[in-house]
This record gives sequence, C-alpha cells and structure tokens, in this order.
Amino acid sequence: MLKNEIDRINELAHKKKRGEALSEEELIEQAHLRKKFLDEFRASFIQQLENIEIVDPDDPRLKNRKKGS
Repeated sequence: MLKNEIDRINELAHKKKRGEALSEEELIEQAHLRKKFLDEFRASFIQQLENIEIVDPDDPRLKNRKKGS
C-alpha cells in the first residue's frame, strides 16, 4: 500500500474523529482503502507465517523426523 493511501486513511479517520461528517464519497473511499489495507496486511502476515520453520526437536509436530539425524 502506498504511503499516500495510508495518509488518506488517516486523514479521513482524523476528520471523522474531529466530529466532521464524511461525505458519501469519502465513506466509500474510506471503506475501500481500509479493505485494501487489511487485504494486503493479511496476505503479508500469512506469507510470514508460512515461512516459519519449527526447530524444536522435542516438538510433537515433528514426530515424523528421525531423531539424531
């Protein structure tokens, strides 16, 4: 996600927090940007989880590995 998109998310959030009403277009834009951010965050997080390697030899999830090899 580009920095200007994150800045826009924050700008809309601050505007709403200050009590200013968001227009219908701004609400749609905010929802779209939030969805895009969350989709990219989830994809990145899943990728990180898939790259984790368990290294504890006593872990029962590694029972198929031969001990001592």
